[in-house]
Order: sequence, then structure tokens, then C-alpha cells
Amino acid sequence: MTSTANETLVSADLPQETDGSTPPSRKRQSSAVKLPTRESAAAAKRRERILTVLVPICVIATLIALWQILVTVNDIPHYILPGPGLVVQSLLSDWHVLLPALWVTTKITLASLALALIGGGGMAILLVQSRWIETALYPITVILQVTPIIAIAPLILIYAPSTQAALLICAFVVAFFPILSNMVQGLKSVDHNLLNLFELYGASRWQTLIYLKLPASLPYFMTGLRIGGGLALIAAVVAEFAAGSAGAGSGLAFRLLESQFRLNISRLFAALFLLASLGVLIFALTSFISWWTLHRWHESSLKREN
Repeated sequence: MTSTANETLVSADLPQETDGSTPPSRKRQSSAVKLPTRESAAAAKRRERILTVLVPICVIATLIALWQILVTVNDIPHYILPGPGLVVQSLLSDWHVLLPALWVTTKITLASLALALIGGGGMAILLVQSRWIETALYPITVILQVTPIIAIAPLILIYAPSTQAALLICAFVVAFFPILSNMVQGLKSVDHNLLNLFELYGASRWQTLIYLKLPASLPYFMTGLRIGGGLALIAAVVAEFAAGSAGAGSGLAFRLLESQFRLNISRLFAALFLLASLGVLIFALTSFISWWTLHRWHESSLKREN
């Protein structure tokens, strides 16, 4: 009697097999998730890159198509809202006027950004060397930042030796503070354990700055670079609006005002398109510099494996 009960319990615990079926353990193994292969991962990355490019292009093309439909359906006059075709036609026909203006604005923007990088980085290194220097100079930089550039542009135009120098100073003042602020924050954010280690090994102040503080502050500096690039372009355009400079040495901001006064709206849109393209190009360039500098070692640019 007891042996019969034990045989019944054992038979209940064993997996039951029927004709044409597989054991549950095999079913669980067959239903396991398959790990992605190297080829499938590469195909997924390619698909992601393609979508990253195609999605913005499709959105922009859709907006342009809606713009053209709006102008055509409502029969809007070209001196109020021109269609995309007229803007492209104006861009090609007025290229001899817009190209020199674009070059002037580009030179002012890049020169002011370069000066802001040198001045902001140098000032940040000077400020973190001494608490008294930071206490004395940092409020002045804050005052320059919070004062609207359009308010001090007339004074700069009066005292600057030339209009181009005034535009350069205005763009420099706006782009200077983000780089300075981010660089100071980066130099102050160094790990204190590493600072103690450098002190333990007898490193000098300049050795600590060059081999520890500057590399640690590089991500902050690159953030200031991306911000300062866009602000330098904005400040150059605003300063030219305030200056009202005309002639052969004028930039795209004057061409915008000139087109507005002459009701040449298609040229106005063409100049605006060039300004937007210049801003996107500067942002892409600064982002590439940041990625190229940080992608091998910093967490913000490293790709996650999962």
C-alpha cells in the first residue's frame, strides 16, 4: 500500500509527455529570448542614423509644403508673404549682395567668439587662483552680462575707433560671460580627493592646474563654447541693428533692415535663411569640437552598450 502511494507521488512530480509534444523544459528553452547578433546590432545602428537624418528633413519639407499651400490657397501677395519659390529665386538673384554681407557677419561672429574663448578662459584661471581676485572682478563681469547689449551699444559706438570694432566689442561682451561662468564652475568642481592626492605628492599650483583642474573643467568649457557661439551671432546682429551701418562693409542685419524698408520681403526671408543657416553651422561646429574632445573619456559623450 505504501509503495503504491509513493509511486503515485513520483509519477505526479515527473513531467508528463504525450504523443507529438515536447517536455516543458524544452518548451522553456525554445521560448527563451534570442540575444542580438553583431549583424543585427549594426543594422539597428544604421537604421537609427538614417532615421536621425530623415525625420528632421521630412518635418522641414512638410513645413515648406504647408507654407506654399497657405500662400497659394489664400492668394497672399508676395509683398506680404512670399512663397518658398520666390525666396529661393531672391536668394539666387541677390547672391552678389547677400554673400558679402554674410561674410562680414561671419567674420565678426567668429572673431568675437575666439576673443571670448581666450578672454573667458584666461579670466577664469585668474579668478580661481585667489579668492580676493574673484571677489574684486567677478561682480564687474556680472554687471556686463546683465546689462542689455542694446543699451550699451550706443556708448560702444561712440568710443570705439570704428563701426566694425564696435560690433566686435558688442559680440565679445555677450559671448564672454557664458564661457567665463562655465569655466569657473568647472575649475571649482574638481574632486577634492584628487586635490588632496596632488598635495600629498607635492605638486605645485601650476602642476595642479595643468594636469588636474584644466582637464576636469574641459566639459564645462565645451558647454560654454556651444552657448557662446550662438550668443556671439545674436549679439553681432543686434549690434548691427543698433549701429545701422550701411555700405560695402555692412552685414546681414543691415540687409534685413534694407529689405524691410523697401518691402522686398523675399530678400528679407533669404537673408533670414542665411542667418539661420549660419547659426546652425556654428552650433554644429561647436558640438563637433565638443564631441571630438570628450568622446573618448567623458560620460556625457560615451555611448552606452545597453
